[in-house]
Amino acid sequence: MTTPGIGGFTYRFEPATATGSNASLLLLHGTGGNEGDLVSLAGLLAPGAAYLSPRGRVLENGMPRWFRRIAEGVLDEDDLRKRAGELADFVEAARAHHGLAAGSLFAVGFSNGANIASALMMLRPGLLAGAMLFRPMLPFAQMNVPNLDGRAVWIGAGNSDPMVPHDHSARLAAAFEAAGADVTLHVSHGGHGLMMSDVEAARDWLSARI
Repeated sequence: MTTPGIGGFTYRFEPATATGSNASLLLLHGTGGNEGDLVSLAGLLAPGAAYLSPRGRVLENGMPRWFRRIAEGVLDEDDLRKRAGELADFVEAARAHHGLAAGSLFAVGFSNGANIASALMMLRPGLLAGAMLFRPMLPFAQMNVPNLDGRAVWIGAGNSDPMVPHDHSARLAAAFEAAGADVTLHVSHGGHGLMMSDVEAARDWLSARI
């Protein structure tokens, strides 16, 4: 059900339906998406898990995003920091409101959503148990990543992605690894769109951790 209200975010929440499910998902859509975009993906990654799916509040030519960009591929880092803080506050309030266990939340982000998920891991390291980042870019030119021991990150890159510079995925993986996170980098033979091989790899990765 789509719900307005917490922190000014419109969002969709579904409680767990699987017996014994001990993880929940934070779904973060790409540019032009909404709170319903990644629902089917959530069902493939973790059937029956609870999920929290907000809608980005920044509009670019009428399309929802999580933060502003200066140009194609050039992120507004100041706005990203601000919006990541707002989103983190929302997630903490919504998690408490809906009774989701602390330390159980994995972000699932695509493109613009993957970028803000990376920012959440770096700026609010206690918020998430881990993240699945589909087609991310580097969120910050200078990445000062805090200690992420015990956190897990899966990165899904496309080897012919025209929107993400070819070295970004490896550099992002290296930054998370240097901070102590358990990192998996999956590279598929595709572009910016998701492929079933991405979904299957992320599903298996998540299943091993929950």
